[in-house]
Amino acid sequence: MVQERLYYGEIESPFGPLIVVHTKQGVCRILFGTFEKNESTLNIWIKKNIGKAELVKDKETNNPVYIQLIEYFEGQRQSFDLKFDLYGTLFEKKVWQALLNIGYGKTYSYRELAQVIQSPKAVRAVGCAVNKNPLPIIVPCHRIVGSNGSLVCYHGGIDKKQMLLEMEYSLEEITS
Repeated sequence: MVQERLYYGEIESPFGPLIVVHTKQGVCRILFGTFEKNESTLNIWIKKNIGKAELVKDKETNNPVYIQLIEYFEGQRQSFDLKFDLYGTLFEKKVWQALLNIGYGKTYSYRELAQVIQSPKAVRAVGCAVNKNPLPIIVPCHRIVGSNGSLVCYHGGIDKKQMLLEMEYSLEEITS
């Protein structure tokens, strides 16, 4: 049996290092912080979602994922043109796909997102799926706000969510 091979690399962002993990099929995970800080979290995620996999440091610095993330942080990119290798339930993948359709500089509430996927009574389940998004920034879960426009829950912390939203548009537009 051939063991899955996952490649990881670390890039700098405006709020510190990001770990980007990909397979031959596409990008599958982004974590805030250094590899050393996230190694055990990553291994738990691999065991739960893939089983056994070899984790290999990516030596390719011109990987499209890295390039597009840097372009996004530099304000040169508003969406990503990447292949994904997502691990999740069908419902989670449906929510993540809907997140991809939220335009740059736009926000939705959890309720609005539930309506978009035609599951208006599944607001909590949508919230759980958003929280399990393995690709923050690329699958823009930072564009989800509370029903009153407040900044709620984000993998990297509310401060990073606020930075991302401010980068996309003025924070004043969220709260007014």
